[in-house]
Amino acid sequence: MPRSVNAVARRARRKKVLKQAKGYFGRRKNVWTVAKNAVEKAMSYSYRDRRNKKRTFRRLWITRINAGARMHGMSYSQFMGAVKKNNIELNRKVLADLAMNHPEAFEAVVNKVK
Repeated sequence: MPRSVNAVARRARRKKVLKQAKGYFGRRKNVWTVAKNAVEKAMSYSYRDRRNKKRTFRRLWITRINAGARMHGMSYSQFMGAVKKNNIELNRKVLADLAMNHPEAFEAVVNKVK
């Protein structure tokens, strides 16, 4: 009985990985073993960093709110505590956008909570 190998599926699998490695530098884009390792590493980084992106944006928003609040004589923690106490339903993303792009609107929020 002749040996049976599934060359079609193997080639498809390899083509899929090499397509994902398109644009990589050097042998990473066209040598199977190198490309496979590079794509696996890239996938693990992308999975990790989809979660890290949420953290970094939250840090950015907090920094912007803090800067805006300190211009009006409040710290970030005092400002956020007052916002929660006054039942203002604005999240950090919106508050940061107000502080950055609409300072008069942010000032109105600060005056409301003072």
